[in-house]
Amino acid sequence: MQTKRTIFPNKGLPYLLLAPQLVITFVFFLWPAGQAVKSSFEREDPFGFRTTFVWFENYQRLFREPSYINSLWTSLVFSVAVTAISMGVSLLLAVAVNRLLRSGRIYTTLLVWPYAVAPVVAGILWWFMFNPTIGILPYVLDALGINWNHRVNANHAMILIVLAASWKQISYNFLFFVAGLQSVPQSLTEAAAIDGAGPFKRFWTIVFPLLSPTTFFLLIVNINYAMFDTFGIIDASTSGGPAGATNTLVYKVYADGFLGLNIGSSSAQSVVLMAIVIALTAIQFRYVERRVQY
Repeated sequence: MQTKRTIFPNKGLPYLLLAPQLVITFVFFLWPAGQAVKSSFEREDPFGFRTTFVWFENYQRLFREPSYINSLWTSLVFSVAVTAISMGVSLLLAVAVNRLLRSGRIYTTLLVWPYAVAPVVAGILWWFMFNPTIGILPYVLDALGINWNHRVNANHAMILIVLAASWKQISYNFLFFVAGLQSVPQSLTEAAAIDGAGPFKRFWTIVFPLLSPTTFFLLIVNINYAMFDTFGIIDASTSGGPAGATNTLVYKVYADGFLGLNIGSSSAQSVVLMAIVIALTAIQFRYVERRVQY
């Protein structure tokens, strides 16, 4: 079978079509990243009148700072919790919806709505629900013997931002899991059912391995989401408190750079954060992808 190929008579046309995307990538991604790397080797006064090249001094101070080490640990706990909860709940919901025939589209539409909510709005929404003074959930928890106050309790604050960030991401994961489940051949599960395999065994031995490409993709997306895209949720709900208990790496970059006006340290933190995410993604492609069945 002969495949058709698109041939451009003008050799410069493909580059012209790619030019807008290349310009956007350079202006909004490559150039800011280069500026961050440059600033991480400099010390600048808060008003920008004087800049001194200090080599790796910003990085050395960074890893001697207890608050930054605490932010590393906080980001690790937060990212693992958000990824596990959002992917686990979304997979459970996708399996439940996939079993519905007539009303599946209605449930899908309802479950997708939270993804349209802005991160700041999601943070404010959960802040209102868990507010110790006006929130409804603290009254429910108080009846169970739990004195909820995320403004003074570090564990409560972490639970709040984990729930808010997971709720925001579940819809995104749900869409991909539903699409993946619908692509699984029914003949395989029916054959396993005829052989006597129960629902759980059919899912774990047949359906879930076939979902491994989707799961691998969502694993990378969710880690990047927890590392970068949860700033609005944290800022609106806890502002990194109490006492830095929810001060993740991305929020500390903002707090030191925009609030503390320490541009050099903030740039170094952003470079380290970018390196961590690149390293995690490389490790996932190097080791986790081996278990993916395409």
